[in-house]
Amino acid sequence: MLFNSLPYLIFIPIVFFSYWYIFNRSLKLQNLFLIGASYLFYGWWDWRFLGLIIFSSTVDYLIGLQLGKTEKKKDRRSLLWISILVNVGFLGFFKYFNFFVESFIDAFSFFGLQLHANTLSIVLPVGISFYTFQTMSYTFDVYKKRVPPTNDVIAFFAYVSFFPQLVAGPIERAERFLSQFLEKRSFNYGEAVDGMRQILWGFFKKIAIADNCAVYVDQIFGNPDAYPSSTLFLGAVLFAFQIYGDFSGYSDIAIGTARLFGFNLMQNFAYPYFSRDIAEFWRRWHISLSTWFRDYLYIPLGGSWGGKWLTVRNLFIIFIVSGFWHGANWTFIIWGALHALYFLPLFLTERNRVHMDVVAKNRWFPSIKEFFQIGITFLLTTFAWIFFRAETVTGAWSYLSAIFSRDILAYPAGSGLTAVWHLLLFMIVIEWIQREESHGLTGGVFNNRFLRWALYFALFFMIMLLGNFTGSDFIYFQF
Repeated sequence: MLFNSLPYLIFIPIVFFSYWYIFNRSLKLQNLFLIGASYLFYGWWDWRFLGLIIFSSTVDYLIGLQLGKTEKKKDRRSLLWISILVNVGFLGFFKYFNFFVESFIDAFSFFGLQLHANTLSIVLPVGISFYTFQTMSYTFDVYKKRVPPTNDVIAFFAYVSFFPQLVAGPIERAERFLSQFLEKRSFNYGEAVDGMRQILWGFFKKIAIADNCAVYVDQIFGNPDAYPSSTLFLGAVLFAFQIYGDFSGYSDIAIGTARLFGFNLMQNFAYPYFSRDIAEFWRRWHISLSTWFRDYLYIPLGGSWGGKWLTVRNLFIIFIVSGFWHGANWTFIIWGALHALYFLPLFLTERNRVHMDVVAKNRWFPSIKEFFQIGITFLLTTFAWIFFRAETVTGAWSYLSAIFSRDILAYPAGSGLTAVWHLLLFMIVIEWIQREESHGLTGGVFNNRFLRWALYFALFFMIMLLGNFTGSDFIYFQF
């Protein structure tokens, strides 16, 4: 079920009123209702994949209970590996089986040996990368004794399947999120209103920004030979805004929806395109995933405590694995490796933690230096996005090569972009003003009631008049 679809617009008010006015008699009843609503939401795509999420939830729930009963190091390690093998096994089969088979065949063909194998027609379950990481984090945290194992099976299943963030995050941890299913919740009008604001901002970024950019991105990337290099550069820039509007828009809708039900999800995007270097970008982009890899991969590998070159190795591992997490294609691996290369000079010069605060704090405008830092960081990420968007490595290299040709200064081809540029400018201005806030429509200057309502009406009319209502999937559903 898509957030930007008619079934969802019918689904959400029914679930909301049922949750607060029918199933509010007890905490277990509310949690049980959330499980049913979440399974309906997820099964709307393909009910057969409900078995995977139920099985994964059952395995990690039972392993958590066993970890709570034993102190033997060997037994605890065995239980941990069962969880890893089951979850990564499912993820590897559904997401990476064909990739490994085809790569194996290609490796042998490089040496002149022709192998033939039939790959399977495997349908990737929506959101498997997200809920797999969420259940695994619970087992890791119980194993490390960061959280106690829960005996409440209903709360645990609700924690894994909670529908607002089930298919594209944020990837939550048991320490801060599972505990919310164990505590009685009461309706908070202020939280719900702010949640609605965040939902509105998310819909604007998805329908008015991302889906409008997608029209031109698909045209340009679909036939790059037909356009001058200036248009190809334009296509890359539009994709940078498309993926940001699409994914951060989803996160805003998910976080806002969760607040309607009395839950607080972590912030997943913190205005990443205002970053002054790549290190800051990764502290602000897909925060739940980057912190997951930091805590469950980078630190267990030794983090930055094993010497400079061991740390460099660990950095490349997490960036490449992060790329591979996004998809079974060499383009994603190169995308991750590129970001590792971007990050490396900052690390070697010990400047990767220079920009820890918001840019131009307590100022309306950035300095000239900050302006150029933001611009360079945006260009670096935009060029890396070309590998993310391209279907093949060859296609990405061809696209990049064509950008750096003699007609880069030619007037870009294409028409009808005026409205898109106005929408992008509007979003950038609002987010710049709100860059110290949790989302674009909360606090700050919008504490003024007149400005707030003027913005509500402006957003509503921009969505209705300029939005793209094709009902397209969110990009990260494929991951």
